[in-house]
Amino acid sequence: MTNDESAEYYTLLCDDPPHEVVLVDCGPRETDVILALRKLTGLSLWHCRVLARQTPVTILEGLGDYEAQSAVSALRRAGAEAEWRQEPEPGEHTAPSP
Repeated sequence: MTNDESAEYYTLLCDDPPHEVVLVDCGPRETDVILALRKLTGLSLWHCRVLARQTPVTILEGLGDYEAQSAVSALRRAGAEAEWRQEPEPGEHTAPSP
């Protein structure tokens, strides 16, 4: 490349930022939610029970849009209240929930 030629550089942006799945409330069917958590996370029944009782809690992180929506759907079918959110960028702080 000579001095007369210029190079162009492009920054690629990710079309699908990572998402996290948050269990907001376990609901009245705790056993069904625990079993759904076990299927989604692969954790033991004991760990899933602890997670279900510590709401609100982040269950899964780093998921694509489709995977996050599928996980939330599975939790809602089990009777839980769940939501998926875009993960905050590194260095970005979120306010603690009241």
